[in-house]
Amino acid sequence: MQVSGITANDFTAPVAYIVTSADGTPVTYTVTVNVALITDKAITAYSIGGVAGIISGAASPFSIAVTVPNGTAVTSLIATLTSTGQGQPKVLGVNQLSGTTANNFTGVVAYTVTAADTSTSIYNVTVIVSSALGPAAVNLGTAGSYVILAKTGVSTTGTTAVTGDIGLSPAAATYITGFSLIADATNVFSTSSLVTGNLYAANYAVPTPSNLTTAIGDMEIAFTDAAGRSLPDHTELGAGDISGMTLTPGLYKWSSGVLITSAGVTLTGGPNDVWIFQIAQNLTVNNAARVTLAGGALAKNIFWQVSGQATLGTTANFKGIILSQTLISMNTGAVLNGRALSQTAVTLDANAVTQP
Repeated sequence: MQVSGITANDFTAPVAYIVTSADGTPVTYTVTVNVALITDKAITAYSIGGVAGIISGAASPFSIAVTVPNGTAVTSLIATLTSTGQGQPKVLGVNQLSGTTANNFTGVVAYTVTAADTSTSIYNVTVIVSSALGPAAVNLGTAGSYVILAKTGVSTTGTTAVTGDIGLSPAAATYITGFSLIADATNVFSTSSLVTGNLYAANYAVPTPSNLTTAIGDMEIAFTDAAGRSLPDHTELGAGDISGMTLTPGLYKWSSGVLITSAGVTLTGGPNDVWIFQIAQNLTVNNAARVTLAGGALAKNIFWQVSGQATLGTTANFKGIILSQTLISMNTGAVLNGRALSQTAVTLDANAVTQP
């Protein structure tokens, strides 16, 4: 007996209802239930590297635009996506597993989403690489071949570790002190147990003197270039105290000195973004202060143009290219990921200095 609104039946196959009239005549009604196939076939969320795509369009083909940071290689990117279709979306017939499948986005990548009723929607994905932010980088010329370059002297005490070449000109090798220099057979350069690289001085054999003269000239040109950049994005920020700040790419200018306390400073930007800091007086980095890079920012794109002297305090951790008109002094245990390019001297004390 079938009680309306109460009795359940299995309709995976046709179900026959028999209705008997008052005179006993049976009438059979066969009920067939057809389930409509779902037509949903959408990509509802899409991102690459945590950057959400913008989905647009009223009908297929739809568009998805993803803007990734400058410097991103687009030849093998993995997307995270959510879809309502039957099974996985496909690209050129290949199933796209969210968070797993990589694609080359040098051109438009078309995703096909198929519904249960076999209808499809197309989503064309375009990846846009952001332009670099900040000013153009300072061209170091041949000065960029040295992690430390100075005119009057380079000295160290304690167990220093330098990765990269050291150059001194016009002063002679006798003004490179504390490194226990070992001259090579040709006297073109020397080596030291404290340096992963070579040391060059103006009184070494050719072509070293000429090379150093060019490098010193390039260093001075780079200093002048950095100092002469106009239209700063920020002037007199923090009255010279940038401690605890987060700084985006750009040109920064001070008519005073600049101080970084133990609160540190963070530079956040992409791998091709550039910072130039124009400092009219001294750069003072206090003990234990740290320059932190975020978002893929690189030390090679950070330029500290210092008209006074630059002092890195005990155990300070500093990033960037220091272009100083006078002394660069690194106190005990300070770390530099960058270059120390001084128009006078560089003094070290049990430091780690690594070229970027």
